[in-house]
Order: sequence, then C-alpha cells, then structure tokens
Amino acid sequence: MTDASSHGTSDAGTITILLADDHEIVRDGLRRIVEAEGDIEVLAEAGDAETATRRSIGLKPNVLILDLNMPGGPSLPKIPKVHQGSPETAVVVLTMQDDPAFAREAFRLGAKGFVVKHAAGTELVDAIRAAARGETFVNPQLGARLAVEPEGPPAGLTPRELEVLRLVAGGYTNPEIAERLVISIRTVETHRAAIYRKLGATSRAELVSFAREHRLIED
Repeated sequence: MTDASSHGTSDAGTITILLADDHEIVRDGLRRIVEAEGDIEVLAEAGDAETATRRSIGLKPNVLILDLNMPGGPSLPKIPKVHQGSPETAVVVLTMQDDPAFAREAFRLGAKGFVVKHAAGTELVDAIRAAARGETFVNPQLGARLAVEPEGPPAGLTPRELEVLRLVAGGYTNPEIAERLVISIRTVETHRAAIYRKLGATSRAELVSFAREHRLIED
C-alpha cells in the first residue's frame, strides 16, 4: 500500500532515524545494520517509549524504529503522539510478536511498518526505505496471515489484555506487571480476570498454552 508522499529524506538524500529498544545490545545490532547503508543516519536512541516520543518530537527524524514492548508503558499508543508532534516522522514497529492483532493495531494507530525481530537483518532496511517514501511495509509471512485470518485480536482480547497475558505467561507477578506497564495492581487484576473469562481458562498453564499457540511468547 502506497500513498503519494515525498517526505522522508533530507536534501542530501539521507534518511534519518531514531532507534528505540530497551536492550542496548539490540540497539547496537540495529545500528550496525542500518549504518551499513550509506544513506541512513541514526540521529539518536531511546530505551523506553516515553523517551522515544520526546526525542522524535524534538529531533523529527524521518523514521522512528519503535520496539513494541519496553518499560514505562505500552509503545503503540505513542504512535499518534509522535505524529502529532512530528507529522513527518514515519513509525516502523519492531517486535518479537508476529500476531496479526498487534500489526492491525499498529497500522490502525498510524504505523508505516511492522517488522518481526527475527527477520530484522533482512527486512529492517527495506521497511525504513518504504516508510521514508510514505509506503507501508509488513513482514511477508505476517502479511499473508493478515490477509487470511479474521480481523480482530485472538479471543477478543484487547491490545492491553494481550500485553498482560504475555507478561503473565512469561512468569511476571502482578506487581511486576503493574510496574512494567505503569498501571495499578488492581488494574492488572481486572485485566487478568477478563483474560481468564474470555479464554475460558482456569489455570496459568492454560494461559501459557494459549500464549504459545498465538506466539505471544517463545517456547
């Protein structure tokens, strides 16, 4: 999907980007990948979504590479805030999650790209270039699933419930989830109750099984 847009590159033809991931070693790897290209420049980095938003608005890079899951709250709701403060910045979501629900939500909020981390070495540069041209990029395998799977999150879970489910299945406690998502413990408990109800689950083991089936966590 392409729109008629010419923004995304500087006068010299350089694509400027901001890298946002909470793991420094991942950012280092991504920086090496993109800086191997002669026309892509990393302006800055960020380790959480709030910093990524603030620096994107301040620096106005052509493309923001935004990790889906970082400390300090969910990343996806930051996309409209970035666009509000820096309309020329295209957002490419980078994530371990290849569930169509996350991709649909990212694109609904205005993302231009959705790249799965295990394919970043081969796809990230293509996604950056597409986003800089105003085009949309999605991991090909995930794109095929988007085309054939029913629209909507699995079991009707909201994006926040999917985040909580992923963390519960990953072994995080309620206080740890509350701290990571910057919500109250009571809110976490409410989300957990809704997840159990929607899935018809009676144990954490069932949640883990569901999360693995839908690739919310790794085996």
